[in-house]
Amino acid sequence: MANRGRVLLVAGFVLAALNLRPALAGVSPLLPSVMADLGLTPSQGGAITTVMVLCLGLLGPVAPALAGRMGLDRTLLAGLVLLAAGVALRSAPGLVALYAGAALAGTAIAIMNVAMPGIVKQHFPGRIGLMTGVYVSFLVGGAAVASASAVPLAERAGWRAAAGSAAVLALAAVALWAPQAVRRHGGGGRAGHRPYRALLRSRTTWFVMAFMGLQSLTFYIVLAWLPTIFQSAGIPADQAGYLLSLTNIAQIAATLTVPVHAGKALSQVPHVVVAGVLTIAGYAGVLLAPATVPWLWMIVLGLGQGASIALALLIIALRAPDAASVTALSAVAQSSGYVLAALGPLAIGLLHEATGGWTVPLLAGVAACLVQIATGVVAGRPAPAVVPAAATEELRS
Repeated sequence: MANRGRVLLVAGFVLAALNLRPALAGVSPLLPSVMADLGLTPSQGGAITTVMVLCLGLLGPVAPALAGRMGLDRTLLAGLVLLAAGVALRSAPGLVALYAGAALAGTAIAIMNVAMPGIVKQHFPGRIGLMTGVYVSFLVGGAAVASASAVPLAERAGWRAAAGSAAVLALAAVALWAPQAVRRHGGGGRAGHRPYRALLRSRTTWFVMAFMGLQSLTFYIVLAWLPTIFQSAGIPADQAGYLLSLTNIAQIAATLTVPVHAGKALSQVPHVVVAGVLTIAGYAGVLLAPATVPWLWMIVLGLGQGASIALALLIIALRAPDAASVTALSAVAQSSGYVLAALGPLAIGLLHEATGGWTVPLLAGVAACLVQIATGVVAGRPAPAVVPAAATEELRS
């Protein structure tokens, strides 16, 4: 029975991870159909994704508040239920339902994003690197599958069915995770007060926040503008889309391997530097020779960016002594990170408009990568926990 419970725990955890991006990644390919059907302008269509990304940044602190009342396991279950409801509402008729559902789904993903590192710390304390790699890999894989399947599904069943399909995946995760969450001690215990003051007094916290934010920013720049940059270089639109998908596949290779090795090391600095250098190399290839072996630039870029997100989440789990502190650190790091990430595509777009080309915007992306490495070097050094264990015990008493 114990083995069966462990299998259900891992299966539910993996399926929850698979739900972290489809509701986001599956929208962009459907935007032309959504805008044509509802008569939306490009800015109104883009607002669907913008609302969700802003919720990721602004509403992450909801997760620690929920975890303090009902435990991490039940918090993750609540996020999954909310996600299914939000995706279903977003697919219902009417503009109010469209945007309200997007906000609800974004809130759910924010809760789940923040809870997952704490879940790793709570249930897999001896395998933090391995399980971080597993969940980040399924996160990236979920995004890739959603992006690839959205249009074919919409062609068969309509955009509403395609956009709403993520609700089915969320409900499947609810069914697997519910036994873990509702059993007598399944909530993981009330996690106590989150030690935000102690967190923010730690110098390491600020560098973890900066590293998380900058790697998110450099990722969302690519996600938003890479196909357009390739098309400007003369690459057909369909091939530009395939090249973007290739980066997601390359990311999976990095997320499966890097956290396992980095999690065993005392310092994550070498991994941070290599990941940053690979990301810069990918940016440089797109800048200098976008139409020459673009598949190579996408593989290099994907390896760098996949390693970077995996390291950011691994460092969050390693730099705090318990699940409560990990959840708090995850909240402050991911909230600031996604707010910064939301600004990246806008800033690059403004630079493109001001200069009329892509050289300055891509150089700005390279500069952000350099700062990412600098902050990651500090965040990845061996250091005392951002919240000493004694401090968290004192806060709970």
